Amino acid sequence: MNENKRVILVMASRLLGYPSEDFHILMKDMDELIDETINDETVKEELKNCYAPLGKVKSIDVQELYVETFDLKSKLGLYLTAHELGDSNKRGAALIKLQKIISQAGFERVGEELTDYIPMLLEFLALSPKTKEVERLEKRISVAINYMLEHIEKENPYAGILSMLMKYVFSPPTEEEMKQLEAGREEADLEELPYPIMYK
Repeated sequence: MNENKRVILVMASRLLGYPSEDFHILMKDMDELIDETINDETVKEELKNCYAPLGKVKSIDVQELYVETFDLKSKLGLYLTAHELGDSNKRGAALIKLQKIISQAGFERVGEELTDYIPMLLEFLALSPKTKEVERLEKRISVAINYMLEHIEKENPYAGILSMLMKYVFSPPTEEEMKQLEAGREEADLEELPYPIMYK
C-alpha cells in the first residue's frame, strides 16, 4: 500500500470517529496532514473538497449529524460484521476471528468500541503489514464502504469521506460481492427470533 493511501485511511479513520468538541481543530489538522504528505496538487484539492462540507457544519450540530447518519440508520452503521451478518448470532464468532487477525498482526485494540468498528479498522489497514488475512479484510471493508456510499444521501456532509475512500483507497467491489453482502443481511433478518411473536 502506498503512502498516499495510508494517509487517506488515517484521515478517514479520524473523520468517521465520533466528533469531539474540538472537531474543527481536527479539520485543520487534516488540511496540514494533506499539505505535508500529498505531493500532487490536484489530489490535495480533491481530498480537501471531500471533507470540506463537514467543516462547514456548526460545532453544536456535528454530533447530532453524526448520530443521525451512522447510529440511526442500519445501512450506514459503522460496524463491519453488522453489515455482513446483521444481528445474527454468527456475529460473535466473526468478532472473535477479527480480533485474532488484529492480534496476529501485532496490534492491541484500545477503547471501548467493538473489534469491527470501521474507523478503527481503517487505521489498522493503514498501519498493518500486508498479509493474506489483511488483504481479505481490506476487501470486506471495501464492500461495506461501497454499500454505505450507495445508501447515504449525496448532500450528507459525510458522503465525501466515503467517496474519498472508494476513489483513492479501495477497489470497487464486484456485483457478486455486493449481492453476497445483501444476502448475509437478509439471512440474518430471517433467522428465528429467540422469543415467540406475540402479534401478527
